[in-house]
Amino acid sequence: MSGMFATFRNAFKIPELKSKLIFTLIILVLYRLGASIPVPFINSELMQDLFKSQGDTIFGYLNILSGDAFSKATLFALSISPYITSSIVMQLLTIAIPALEKMQKSGDDGRKKITQITRYVTVALGLITGYGYYMTLRYTYHIVSNESLFAGIIIVACYSAGSALIMWLGEKINENGIGNGISMILFANIISRVPSSAVNQIWGIIQTIQDSAKGAREVIWETGKSLIVVVVALVIIAFVVYMSNAERRIPVQYSKRVVGRKMYGGQSTYLPMKVNMSGVMPIIFASSMVSIPATIISFMNKNPNGRSPIQADQPILHFMYNLFGTTSILYIVLEFVLIVAFSYFYIAISFNPLEVSNNLMKNGGFIPGIRPGKPTTEFITKILNRIVLIGGLFLGIVAVFPLIINAVASAFNLGTLGAIAFGGSSLLIVVGVALETTREIEAQMTMRHYKGFLE
Repeated sequence: MSGMFATFRNAFKIPELKSKLIFTLIILVLYRLGASIPVPFINSELMQDLFKSQGDTIFGYLNILSGDAFSKATLFALSISPYITSSIVMQLLTIAIPALEKMQKSGDDGRKKITQITRYVTVALGLITGYGYYMTLRYTYHIVSNESLFAGIIIVACYSAGSALIMWLGEKINENGIGNGISMILFANIISRVPSSAVNQIWGIIQTIQDSAKGAREVIWETGKSLIVVVVALVIIAFVVYMSNAERRIPVQYSKRVVGRKMYGGQSTYLPMKVNMSGVMPIIFASSMVSIPATIISFMNKNPNGRSPIQADQPILHFMYNLFGTTSILYIVLEFVLIVAFSYFYIAISFNPLEVSNNLMKNGGFIPGIRPGKPTTEFITKILNRIVLIGGLFLGIVAVFPLIINAVASAFNLGTLGAIAFGGSSLLIVVGVALETTREIEAQMTMRHYKGFLE
């Protein structure tokens, strides 16, 4: 941790890096200002009341990713979801459509075209998602204050324009800032929730102490909840940092080649394969998928305006909602299994062992004891499957551990620790982005300090 702060401190001593860091901070401040601009014709107070009963649905998870922008019905309510979805769609299409695959491998011009198509897909998904949210808020929850056609167009336009603006801000961080633009925005969204969560937790403890009707058991539990959240967060951070830096190094030997009068190759190196190659994407996929049943059930709520929690007077819906709630065993098991499954799926579309094997063979490289060609591909695939399994189990443990604590607390009628319902995935995103940003800054600092071999 001290090394990370030292890296940022040293970065401010280099003028170019200092300007990049300041530019990134300015963009993030502008983004948070945009996340506070309300969308017209939506009752923000009713919207926040709705989210108090929608924590287990996909809306609750999207609200975390948007930094409370969705629950407050602001301009950036859609957050980075349309851009992430469009990026995944383009990755899948690149594998399925030969023309796109050829375009991606044709160099910078091809990648620029892929990026341009991704932008168009993001705008289209922003329009579709914005329209879907508008229809849900209007007909299911009756939160839209003006149901005219003009108001509908304005609401959908604000949502879609906000998603396009977020994409543009992320690209500006990539071009003129320290990089990882979309990840930095997601980082800012999650971090922005910390102060309000801390204040609410402290205020809850103060109110419990001041309430003479509550006994010592409630006071101890309210205080203990805060301590449990802190301890769990520290344990997850330490675990994530350790696993994020873990990698499997496959030794690679390059044969000697004579080109003219010079001899090239002959050196030994290694092929690094990180344990957590898929990053946080499997958690995002799994959390979104496993929240869909609770979201669909909430649409069937017959309480007035659908904004009240599903009560026991609707026994079937009440049972189904609890079955897919974040404190149920089924929810925890499903999320764990889906995270492992999506880890394999994401690696399958983003890492090609055959391509790695061919690149090694073209450059005269080989793995000691393994013949080039098909045996090398099979060896890399076998190692990859083992690494992905370990990485998937790691992601599953990080995501499920806070949910298990919530489930245990709920089983003993101690309430739930809402602050850590999605805390594992949030901490994984925050720590992962912080580590990646630190490595990026260190790489740029090394490049600036490099003076070459002639001095």
